[in-house]
Amino acid sequence: MASLSDLPIRDDLRGLSPYGAPQKHVRIQLNVNENTHPIPEAVATDIVASLARAILGVNRYPDREFTELRESLAGYLGHGLTAENIWAANGSNEVLQQILQAFGGPGRTVLGFPPTYSMHSIIASGTGTTWIAGERDAGFELSPATVTRWIEETSPDIVFLCSPNNPTGTPVSLETIAAAYEATSGIVVVDEAYAEFAPDGVESALSLLPGRERLLISRTMSKAFAFAGARVGYLAADPAVTDALRLVRLPYHLSALTQAAAIAALAHAPEMLAMVDDIRTQRDRLLTELPRLGFHAWPSAANFVLFGGVDDPHAVFEALLEHDIIIRDLGIPGHLRVTAGTATETTAFLNALESLQLH
Repeated sequence: MASLSDLPIRDDLRGLSPYGAPQKHVRIQLNVNENTHPIPEAVATDIVASLARAILGVNRYPDREFTELRESLAGYLGHGLTAENIWAANGSNEVLQQILQAFGGPGRTVLGFPPTYSMHSIIASGTGTTWIAGERDAGFELSPATVTRWIEETSPDIVFLCSPNNPTGTPVSLETIAAAYEATSGIVVVDEAYAEFAPDGVESALSLLPGRERLLISRTMSKAFAFAGARVGYLAADPAVTDALRLVRLPYHLSALTQAAAIAALAHAPEMLAMVDDIRTQRDRLLTELPRLGFHAWPSAANFVLFGGVDDPHAVFEALLEHDIIIRDLGIPGHLRVTAGTATETTAFLNALESLQLH
């Protein structure tokens, strides 16, 4: 049997590691920022009915332009967007990959600001796009001056901004996004996978789209819509951007079943988003309770909390596994990240962490 090193893979892929969030079958899974709430039964019933209708036509290729889904997503996002502004794919990772296939590639660069979503640099590698790691301000913040300085010094073809940032939960201000756009003639991508969890009154980068044809806002249904297993991501941008993505997408890339499920879920957006309020409550509870236990909880506008002051993160990770709880060890010294789950799951995590008597 051959090993990977025996195969003639691309030189720039040698020595790299694939995305590797641990998958363990434990009672409480708070490690990959899923929405741990079950889909409401009435919504699930409608989704199943939509799938049943779609299955009758799976002998035919799906709508290549996924027109009804784009219309549904535009209606959900608002901001005067139409179907022409919307693109969708099998999870936001595929959206990001298509962006780099269209605007990145060999000889081109993408600037990001670690610690940030690990797939940004992995997708860059997979598309032959050179990754440039910028630096954040204190407290994981990203100011207009800092992002402008990095763009001026590195002249990237693409800039990735993650808001709220994963894994820190830090929002990126509209002023910073606008400054990044003004500082570059390239593409600016704002990854808003966790936008629905932001505090009330925090405005989305969607409000910046008019007049900015190089600004792309990436979203997902995995988090707020509890649709992680369905794999539906999307973006909003100038219609010319969707024309560019058509050049690199695979034919019929969104199955009829995926389209049917997503359309049905979006028809129940109010019921689906009702879960978000409870998740915010549990996130805010973590922000209060973790400091009470002696940890530093970084402010978060997402559905997770990064906390520091952990003497041995790996040991704590393993100890929680013994309690049938998994969180995330990201390799950030002295830190761990936990997803805000249901009230029961959050209580179990906090009780287990307290029982470890780390302080």
